[in-house]
Amino acid sequence: MNVQATKLKTHLGKYLDAAIKGPVFVEKNGRNTAVIISFEEYNHLLELEDFYWGIKALESEKQPSIDNGLEFLNQVLKDKGINLET
Repeated sequence: MNVQATKLKTHLGKYLDAAIKGPVFVEKNGRNTAVIISFEEYNHLLELEDFYWGIKALESEKQPSIDNGLEFLNQVLKDKGINLET
């Protein structure tokens, strides 16, 4: 969903509700300048970032098999109730 910044100011609640269903792209001066996402989506992105840096840490340790590291990270994430497939 796209919205102009001036319209966003007058109907903020409507677009905050819309952000729960999907990203809201905020347009200013004819170009996208910001994105509003739900708190749940934000947390999901943080989890993905943590996963990414976990993989990078394993790579830097030169594990004999990155697959073993991926299995370990997937299990840790699963144990914490984090599902990356949502």
